[in-house]
Amino acid sequence: MIELRSGRADEAGTLLAIQRAAALSAFAHIFSAELHPFPDDAIRERWDRALGEDQTEVLVAERRDDPVGVVAFSHEWLESLYVVPSAQREGVGSRLHDEALSRRREAGDAVCRLWTLEQNDRGRRFYERRGWQLDGRSRTIPFPPHPLDVGYSLRIPGC
Repeated sequence: MIELRSGRADEAGTLLAIQRAAALSAFAHIFSAELHPFPDDAIRERWDRALGEDQTEVLVAERRDDPVGVVAFSHEWLESLYVVPSAQREGVGSRLHDEALSRRREAGDAVCRLWTLEQNDRGRRFYERRGWQLDGRSRTIPFPPHPLDVGYSLRIPGC
């Protein structure tokens, strides 16, 4: 059973661990661990900032009180969605995704946007199966080797 709860102000380290585990597994073909160590300090700082912002909502997915996934979202943005490898393909990502969109719809958003790595084939399929579409935006990631992010947009169902 997966339970969702709000992220707490003191959980940046926990959320960093979830993101690191998911990213090291999913993006090993992009970010070589030997050449490009995971940017722990920068990512912890991002989570500290997200947890402290009133306009950003963070939800944590727990399985038997063990954090296994996280989603962060704000006005018209799905900012982050990560699930640890041991909990992938169990519906955790779908549950986080759907709850984030539901809350954005309740807040009055009709559209949501996100960024994902161009070479994140599995993640892109996840979003595309849920109706997200490439919207022509791209940007370079600030972490070496500086891969490309592509933008997706979704008209939130029910709006």
